[in-house]
Amino acid sequence: MNVTQTVGRNASVVKYDVLTAMGAYALAHGKHEQRLILRFITLVVARYNWQRDELAVGQVEIARLWAVEPRTVKREMAKLKAMGWLVVHRQGARGRVTQYGLDLECIRRVTRPQWDAVGPDYALRMEGVPESAKVVPLKARGQIPAPDLSSGTEWSLAQGVLHSQDEGAYGAWLSALVRVERAGGRLVLRAPSKFHAAYVQTHLIEQVNAACRAVDQDVSEVVLVV
Repeated sequence: MNVTQTVGRNASVVKYDVLTAMGAYALAHGKHEQRLILRFITLVVARYNWQRDELAVGQVEIARLWAVEPRTVKREMAKLKAMGWLVVHRQGARGRVTQYGLDLECIRRVTRPQWDAVGPDYALRMEGVPESAKVVPLKARGQIPAPDLSSGTEWSLAQGVLHSQDEGAYGAWLSALVRVERAGGRLVLRAPSKFHAAYVQTHLIEQVNAACRAVDQDVSEVVLVV
């Protein structure tokens, strides 16, 4: 998902995801940050123009919305600018309020540690994986090498099954998973990154489980680690 694109077919999803990111970030921090970001989210929902990236509201009006004194507004807006979330597009002058915008990429960067807490599907969207990526582009059949089955482990054999079922998904996502250990019915696989693990967990884990059980009925659980 490109969080800078808040217009078009998926605009409402992008907006909710940005607001979710800010809320999750606030909840992971102390009461002062929570109060600041709650005020910011309320202001954004009430008065921010997503299409024009424009927030043009006077301090008196913001103070009324936040139920605070104007000096508190001045202090809180300064904090938001210092965080990089709020940027000045046009400085206010006599008879004209300051026009702000949101630095969505900064918000995205700062809130990234909280994405996984929301859920793997959310983290995938925020990382920029479009819906179309769920259908992995395929090479011509036969161009993705089959896995080496010589070790005879349940995972190497399962990889053979997965390769025969869907070469594209196997080559793009499943061939990179490495067997770590087996404890009873629990098979642990290592993914090359948190993003990779989240994608497999969200979109391919059922196929992985089925393939493992097809070659070893004692496999009861497949766990992904990084």
